[in-house]
Amino acid sequence: MQNFTLYTPTKVIFGKGQIAQLRNEIHPDARILLLYGGGSIKNNGVLSQVHAALKGYSVEEFSGIEPNPAYETLIKAVEYIREHDINYLLAVGGGSVIDGTKFVAAAVNYPGEDLWEILATGGANITSALPFSCVLTLPATGSETNNISVVSRLKTHDKQHFASPFIYPKVAILDPEVTYSLPPRQTANGVVDAFVHTLEQYLTYPADAKVQDRYAESLLLTLLEEGPKVLKAPENYDARANVMWAATQALNGLIGAGVPQDWATHMLAHQLTAFHNLDHAQTLAIILPHLLQEKRDTKHAKLLQYAERIWNFTEGTEEQRINQAIHATREFFESLGVKTHFSDYQLDGSSIPGMLQKLEQQGLVALGEHQDITLEISKRIYEASI
Repeated sequence: MQNFTLYTPTKVIFGKGQIAQLRNEIHPDARILLLYGGGSIKNNGVLSQVHAALKGYSVEEFSGIEPNPAYETLIKAVEYIREHDINYLLAVGGGSVIDGTKFVAAAVNYPGEDLWEILATGGANITSALPFSCVLTLPATGSETNNISVVSRLKTHDKQHFASPFIYPKVAILDPEVTYSLPPRQTANGVVDAFVHTLEQYLTYPADAKVQDRYAESLLLTLLEEGPKVLKAPENYDARANVMWAATQALNGLIGAGVPQDWATHMLAHQLTAFHNLDHAQTLAIILPHLLQEKRDTKHAKLLQYAERIWNFTEGTEEQRINQAIHATREFFESLGVKTHFSDYQLDGSSIPGMLQKLEQQGLVALGEHQDITLEISKRIYEASI
């Protein structure tokens, strides 16, 4: 096992009716800006629950944060906060809203004039951020308990991430009941997102980290079991609770502590989102199976472990078992309704040169746990995904 430092400061309040606990977690004198996406939190009653919990507080609203939050929109929130003396943020939504709020929290007092520097430098120059908490409505990204944010810049087809110890949420409210009304597409996306997050930290090479491996395997098995259940029975509380908690645990730092991590699937997938505005999970489902085929030799030992422990493939040659595991992974995504090829989204691959150019501009020319995924290999993965 590798050396590691693990810091998970977010207070998680989990279960039915827990939005009411916001009142006990935010100081009454806070001047709050509530950030959210579209109108779904109005229709499903979440917004009214938040306002009821914060009755008597100073609460203003900023709506319109997109899936794959846009830098151009978030800048408007920064300007609003500076003009209205806001000192606390509350994100109500899924990972995009929470990611966007993290950027806003870091940007308000950022010393530089060009706020895109926060993304371009990976958050290296952040020295403070506004405090914020979140109410999670879409389990997927794990953003509710980590210090990572991904933001898109529409005019330049950029999608980049940053991290900082200053952007952990103070409190995360996780009520599985608020996910009952999610459309099937968003539910399926969340399962795929959490599944791939887990694999990015698991399918690398052995590090004799038995706790992390078996914890990751428990998350994968839970998502395999519970993901189809929530699609068939959207108001199955126990299934929703297990998916929500698995998605949080998939990227809160625990399973990645002390082990090598990949994240090449994410880097390649981000370009697909930036160029074509596909859902994040859709892009992950496209890239992952082809990346695993391309890197099956360097991932050989962990792919065999994955084949046996997750899919129970124990017969045949090692190569056959690896083939079966990769195929089963693709079939799982497809069974949830998340397609796995460019062509499924009416894409012909003509954007591949542009995406490769963007990878080069962003310095993403040596990806993966061994830093051996070059631009040429990235090109092969893209082309295999068509």
